[in-house]
Amino acid sequence: MRAVVYEEFGGRAGVREVADPVAPPDGVVIRVEATGMCRSDWHGWMGHDADITVLPHVPGHELAGVVESAGPQVTRWRPGDRVMTPFVCACGSCRECTTGNQQVCERQTQPGFTHWGSFAEFVAIDHADVNLVRLPDGMAFATAASLGCRFATAFRAVVDQGRARAGRWLAVHGCGGVGLSAVMIGAAVGARVVAVDVSPAALDLARRFGAAECVLVGEGDSPEESAARVRAATGGGGADVSLDALGAGATCAASIGSLRRRGRHVQVGLLPGETSLPMGRVIAHELEIAGSHGMAAHAYPPMLELIAAGVLRPDLLVTRTVGLDDAPDALTQPGAHPGVTMIIPGR
Repeated sequence: MRAVVYEEFGGRAGVREVADPVAPPDGVVIRVEATGMCRSDWHGWMGHDADITVLPHVPGHELAGVVESAGPQVTRWRPGDRVMTPFVCACGSCRECTTGNQQVCERQTQPGFTHWGSFAEFVAIDHADVNLVRLPDGMAFATAASLGCRFATAFRAVVDQGRARAGRWLAVHGCGGVGLSAVMIGAAVGARVVAVDVSPAALDLARRFGAAECVLVGEGDSPEESAARVRAATGGGGADVSLDALGAGATCAASIGSLRRRGRHVQVGLLPGETSLPMGRVIAHELEIAGSHGMAAHAYPPMLELIAAGVLRPDLLVTRTVGLDDAPDALTQPGAHPGVTMIIPGR
């Protein structure tokens, strides 16, 4: 098969022929019809992810496609099924899995990190009966691929971890794929959304997707300055819920600083290295801090129902599509294009 491969962290990736994957006994091989480009892929390529231990490596974890083959232990899926998968692939049997929290499975695998991923014509997925989601009739592969990481992660971060509610303020720091998804989802549940970014183009998309207020942050602005602008946009009180959808010390600190007293910060973006946080403010204002790590396959139905009803339009987030041959360049530029970049292997 053809795949995007890199031989060293931060080195030039290229497209080459590699061996086809084989279905695990309890897993499947999926023919990839579409796969998303995520900032997490950039982190992996840069060597920030401890799960990537063997090179060469094939990135990619947001995918949708067709089951090509299935292992003998698979009972729910067969070749020809149209499927997508969460980026966290659970074991199905650990304590967290048996209590319904597959997104924090103790023995999780992640395509594109723990093993070769979906920037390829085929990808293998473990424990298929736990980890696959059937595509609704009529849903395009590119739309489905955008759900597995950024949109599902944003949905759980806003609705479950953030507990955003109608009429309350939700600040979203970083309007890339995850952030724009969070803006759309927050607006759909009736929250008043403040979108925060350094890019006017990203904020234009945020307005289109329902942001009530937009805050343009300068490249040299401090977290305190950014937080003050968000508090001003909410009328001075601060956000009830705030997300760091980018993953940087500055955006994390700004998100915490933008909260009202007893507000809730949700960390979604990955934070490489050590990060200094304003914990004195967390204590003094009794702030809550939560993480959000994807969403389990069994939790998809409420999100899919809102998509089917037209309340959520993840297809609008896909602003660029490229083929495999253009994916190596796109991998090195995670913030160059607002919205979602989608790779179509057969393009």
